[in-house]
Amino acid sequence: MGKPTGFLEYQRLSESYQPVAQRLKNYREFIVRLTDEQTAVQGARCMDCGIPFCNNGCPVNNIIPDWNDLVYRNQWREALAVLQSTNNFPEFTGRICPAPCEAACTLNIDNAPVGIKSIEHAIIDKGWEEGWVHPQPPTRKTGKSVAVVGSGPAGMAAAQQLARAGHDVTVFEKNERVGGLLRFGIPDFKMEKRLIDRRVEQMQDEGVRFRTGVLVGSKDIPTGITNDATEVVSAETLLADFDAVVLCGGAEVPRDLPVPGRELAGVHFALEFLIPQNKEVAGGARNPISAKGKHVVVIGGGDTGSDCVGTSNRHGAASVTQFELLPMPPKEEDKALTWPYWPIKLRTSSSHEEGCERDFAVATKALIGNNGRVTALKGVRLDWKDGRMSEVPGSEFQIKADLVLLAMGFTNPVGSVLEAFGVDKDKRGNANATTDGDGCYATNVPKVYAAGDVRRGQSLVVWAIREGRQCARAVDEFLMGESLLPR
Repeated sequence: MGKPTGFLEYQRLSESYQPVAQRLKNYREFIVRLTDEQTAVQGARCMDCGIPFCNNGCPVNNIIPDWNDLVYRNQWREALAVLQSTNNFPEFTGRICPAPCEAACTLNIDNAPVGIKSIEHAIIDKGWEEGWVHPQPPTRKTGKSVAVVGSGPAGMAAAQQLARAGHDVTVFEKNERVGGLLRFGIPDFKMEKRLIDRRVEQMQDEGVRFRTGVLVGSKDIPTGITNDATEVVSAETLLADFDAVVLCGGAEVPRDLPVPGRELAGVHFALEFLIPQNKEVAGGARNPISAKGKHVVVIGGGDTGSDCVGTSNRHGAASVTQFELLPMPPKEEDKALTWPYWPIKLRTSSSHEEGCERDFAVATKALIGNNGRVTALKGVRLDWKDGRMSEVPGSEFQIKADLVLLAMGFTNPVGSVLEAFGVDKDKRGNANATTDGDGCYATNVPKVYAAGDVRRGQSLVVWAIREGRQCARAVDEFLMGESLLPR
C-alpha cells in the first residue's frame, strides 16, 4: 500500500493548530487540515505490512490501507467511496476519534504511525467540497417501519442504514435538535455543528423523519440530564405503531461526587456547563454558568474534563485546574507489551495546551463554601498499589475554587426508558443485548433492539457508529429474513 519505500523516505506530518491566542477568541474549529499534496505524502507512508492491524484497531473496520493508497495515487473520489463503505460519518470521527487505528499501525512500533485520522479528515472534507457526497435513497420501499429512540451517532447510523435498506424510519429525540451528545456535549471548537446539520439534511433526503422535543417512555428524567421535550410518547405507542424499535439513547446519567459541600452553588455536572454553552454558540440563550474570572476546578481527567477546560479558558477563567483520581500514566507506553492495542499513556489535549494545571492521584474530600457558594476544594493525595488506593497521611490540601465541574464519566442510560419497554438490564444498568450470533442487538422484548452507549456503556463515537450499523443489519434481517447491509 502507498509507496513501497514511503515509510523510509517521509516523516509523519500531523495537522497543525491555530495559535492559542487566536483560537481562544471564538468557538470555531481551529485544526488546519493538510493540503492535498501533504495528505498524499502521508498516504505514501502506509507500508505493505502484511497484516493491517489498523483495520482491527478501528471499531468500524475502516479499510485504511486501501484509501491511503488511493490518496497517494490522487484517486480521491475512489478513496471516498472506500471510506464511506464502512463509516457513515467520517467527518465526525476524523475530528474527534482518538484514533485507535494509529495505535495499531505497524509504524507505531517506531512511534511514527501513519496519520490515518488526518487522511480520513482530508478525504471526507474534500468529498463534501467537491460535491461527491450525495443522498442514497433506496431503490425500493419495504413497507416496514422502524422507530429509532435517540439521535446520537448510534441512532443516526442505525437510521441511515435502515432507510437505505428501504424501511420507513422515524427518529425520536427528546432534545430540541438532532445529534445527542455529539451536538450538545462536544464543544464546537472540536466539531462544528454544521457538520451534523448537513448529515441530517442528507438523511431527510433519504427518507428519515426526525421528531425532536419528544420524550419516549416517561417524564422521570434524573437530575443532570438535559431534556427539552414538550411531548411524551409511550413505549406502548411505539410498539403498536412500528415493526421494530431501536433504542440508542446513550449513557447519560452522570457519576456524582458524594462529599460534604456537594450541594453548594457553583458545583455542577460537566454537561450542565457544556450543553448550555453549545446552545449559546448555536444562537440560543446565554449560558447561565460563567467561568469568567473564576478559579475553575475540573474533577475528572477524560475527554469531558478536557472539554470543560477548553470552554473555561474561552470564558476567560482566572485559572483552571484538573484533578484525576488515578496516578499519572507514563509519557510513553511499553510497545513490546501494548502494541497493537490501545495503550494507557499520558495524553495532552489541545485544551490542556491552552492553559491548565493537571494533578494526578488526587481525591476530593470536601467542598468548602461561604454563604452557600463554593469557595474552595479540600483534597488529599493518593497512593496506588496493586490497583488499590489509599490516602497519603498528612497530604491533605486546599485549593481555591469558584466553580467546580464534575466530569467523572457516566454510569448508565436513563433507566426509565428501558423500564418503559420492559427491557432487561445488565449489572451496570445498560440494556442487556448481545452483539454475537443470531438475534444480536435484540433485547428480551420482541422487536426491540439496543445499540451504542445504551447497550455498552459510555464509549467512543466510533463505537456508537459501529453498533448502529451492525444493529441496523440485525433489524433488517429480522424484518426481511435477510439483509444486504454490511456487517
